[in-house]
Amino acid sequence: MKSFIKRHYLLCFSLATLALITASFGLGSAQFTLHQMLDLLTGGGSPTERAILFEIRLPRIAMAVVVGASLSMAGACLQGLFRNPLADPYVLGLSSGGSFAAALALLFWPAAQNYPFLIPLSAFTGSALTAFWVYQAAKTPQGLQLNGLLLSGIALGLTFSAALSLVLYFAENRASDLMLWLMGHLNAGLHAVKWVALCLLLGGLALMVHCDALNALLEGEDSAASLGIDVERVKLRLLAACSLLVAGAVSFCGMIGFVGLLVPHLARIFWGSDHRRLLLISAIGGAFLLLLTDLIARIALPNGELPVGVITGCLGGPFFLWILRRGLRHRN
Repeated sequence: MKSFIKRHYLLCFSLATLALITASFGLGSAQFTLHQMLDLLTGGGSPTERAILFEIRLPRIAMAVVVGASLSMAGACLQGLFRNPLADPYVLGLSSGGSFAAALALLFWPAAQNYPFLIPLSAFTGSALTAFWVYQAAKTPQGLQLNGLLLSGIALGLTFSAALSLVLYFAENRASDLMLWLMGHLNAGLHAVKWVALCLLLGGLALMVHCDALNALLEGEDSAASLGIDVERVKLRLLAACSLLVAGAVSFCGMIGFVGLLVPHLARIFWGSDHRRLLLISAIGGAFLLLLTDLIARIALPNGELPVGVITGCLGGPFFLWILRRGLRHRN
């Protein structure tokens, strides 16, 4: 069974994700059997049931898929680019930087929400600047200092989180919306799914084009340069692609942390570091993880739901400590 899963990883992950999507449609405050869902898909059922299925659950499930895939692909790229298993859009501050920039745009220009492309653009600017600052802070004449990279990312992430709290303080009339955004959610609607999907398409294609360069960078920048790769240009392109992926996710869903840490790290343990398949596995695995956490968020409480970002944070925090502890043991 284990060997079959390894050989047909994409098929197995895809089938598991489809099964989870079906469960997500059927479970929640209002539950539907498979027969009822088929009836609703063919035009049957009451208007209320159709509204629940198509106007509430469909956008949420679609958002979980595209956001999970975006964050996981960005995490897989950052871990390979910086050769650090702890690299993640959330840990390195990209999510905080993008969220802060988007929230700032909404605070000083409330009409920005009427122009859907402006919020992702603001988030992309914040994420890209954060990625550039983290990279420059960790860069030395001897090369990239991985500990410095991690610490500078955490420091910038904390700074932007504090600044985001300050924005929340001044945005009294929209405090509840921004608070939900700060904790991470998936209630954004189909119009938002289109923008996140566009960011995923463009950013994901950019990463897939640079798979061979990412594989070469795993052996070190000098080794990659000896193969004729323009290392600095490739790194800037990869950081821009990761910033675009993160921007799409945080623009409408806020800070959903650790998805880009959990999924790529586990995929790398089981299927190796070849980014030609690692990125695809991470995308499907990220969609699966966020679908699962969203389902838990919706059924955990009888009369309400938990923020998705809180659940991923509870999962990712201990996992982060486990990876850190594991790395320290190997060094000793």
